[in-house]
Amino acid sequence: MSRRTIGIVDYGVGNHASVWRALHGMGYRCRVSSDTEVLSSTDLLLLPGVGAFPAAMAALQRHELTEYLKSQARQGRPMVGICLGMQLLADGSEEHGFSAGLGIIPGQVVALDQARWHIGWNSIEVIGGDPLLAPSDGESVYFNHSYVFEAPPEYQVCLARLSQPFVVGVRRNNVLGLQFHPEKSQAAGHRLLSNVIEGLCRD
Repeated sequence: MSRRTIGIVDYGVGNHASVWRALHGMGYRCRVSSDTEVLSSTDLLLLPGVGAFPAAMAALQRHELTEYLKSQARQGRPMVGICLGMQLLADGSEEHGFSAGLGIIPGQVVALDQARWHIGWNSIEVIGGDPLLAPSDGESVYFNHSYVFEAPPEYQVCLARLSQPFVVGVRRNNVLGLQFHPEKSQAAGHRLLSNVIEGLCRD
């Protein structure tokens, strides 16, 4: 059983409880905090998020976490963004007008044009052979979103499909974003999350 410590970034906008329960059940220690000293003492940063992009960015700024997260990414710190947390990694979002994002992974967040909302279980397709996600190719995971991360091809690592494919996984070095909720995706999601954490922490 792994005893790595995961720093769950607490900025008042996130599904901390479900993420904590999943990680704790997988054998990880967790620190839920907005204190950069506490977060810096962990092995990997996890950025959760629910709700609207502009409110989430404003919350990160209020907690003085934007520059911290950018600097940690530049230093090669392992980091995972989930759902809205993934979208916050982008350069910006069109949700409720344009808002600047963290700019950690190039791309823009735009409205999903194939449906008003993508909610429920859907299978994922791993592209580019990313070794952290490859074991989960074809697995079904849980989604709940209406905006998507449009990233340049070199940063795309995972797709899902409605009538057309769209990006649900992005990666730049040790920073990886997942549009779906692995913590709510039962055994398949937990396996994926473990592979991601262990792989990023080994790099």
